Amino acid sequence: MLTQILEFGQTPKQLFVTPHPRRITPKTKSSSQTSSYNASTADSPVSPGEESFEDLTEESKTLAWNNIAKLQLHEQYKIHKEAVTGIAVSCNGSSVFTTSQDSTLKMFSKETKMLQRSISFSNMALSSCLLLPGDATVISSSWDNNVYFYSIAFGRCQDTLMGHDDAVSKICWHDNRLYSASWDSTVKVWSGVPAEMTGTRRHQFDMLAELEHDVSVDTISLNAASTLLVSGTREGTVTIWDLTTATVLHQIPCHSGIVCDTAFSPDSRHVLSTGEDGGLNVIDVQTGTLISSMTSDEPQRCFIWDGNTVLSGSQSGELLVWDLLGGKISEKIQGHKGAVTCIWMNEQCSSIITGGKDRQIMFWKLQY
Repeated sequence: MLTQILEFGQTPKQLFVTPHPRRITPKTKSSSQTSSYNASTADSPVSPGEESFEDLTEESKTLAWNNIAKLQLHEQYKIHKEAVTGIAVSCNGSSVFTTSQDSTLKMFSKETKMLQRSISFSNMALSSCLLLPGDATVISSSWDNNVYFYSIAFGRCQDTLMGHDDAVSKICWHDNRLYSASWDSTVKVWSGVPAEMTGTRRHQFDMLAELEHDVSVDTISLNAASTLLVSGTREGTVTIWDLTTATVLHQIPCHSGIVCDTAFSPDSRHVLSTGEDGGLNVIDVQTGTLISSMTSDEPQRCFIWDGNTVLSGSQSGELLVWDLLGGKISEKIQGHKGAVTCIWMNEQCSSIITGGKDRQIMFWKLQY
């Protein structure tokens, strides 16, 4: 640069003393959920390319939920001998893992449409499953009071967590922490280090907290930041917990029977619960107030939602689309021959898999 200045005999003059202001690009948001999400991340140091990708992802999610009533059955496979209880899918979507009351964990290839593995840990039913980050380990909860860690690469059970005095009904995982719900009336929080990280065959677990309930806990769910947990009990009580202090924020008796499923809205402002009484209840997280309640003729066993629309699996096998703002069921889709027992949707909201009491898993496609 100095050589060029000397050669041409010109000395550059400084015109600006402050950085140029950032370019303002107008963005069009298609839903309130998208707006609230981006408002919370507006100050994050991401590149314009990342922002565009996020916007595209949010738009595709909104499009998917706007067309959820056009869901069509694509494929179905009977791979278990009893009801399917849990579904987990690898990041690339090629491998589907399912648990069942027949006490087995199955690995199904979506590409070859064939069953690849069948694993038994005990003679008791398995209640749920999830994949650890990296898709190397599948965790399964069991009615035999244990949680099992299965290594996909080594094809064996790497470890067993014997952490409860009764059946483990549901498990969640986030940031090396395992959350386990049980019929022993507790939810336990464990600090876990996967074996792949420690270079050992065993996992290392320490119990960080024990969230005590009066009766059996049948379901749990985490909010997006994993700072809150919601639990549902056998007697119909929904409890919202502050995980930073392991204390109860709100306790709401909102069902007359078992709470079948619970989940936070994407913005963590609301909780939705479904029960054996056929009710769908929306709870305000900040106040603990029941702000909306809808009922159906039968229990809704499981669901997914985006904060405004719900896709639930019913006792009869139908998938119901609920418009929460309109307070109505907008569509009924024929599905399983028996109760829909679990439902899975990928992060992009482009793929849905359901499991049922009819021992089948069903793959669904959205029609735009």
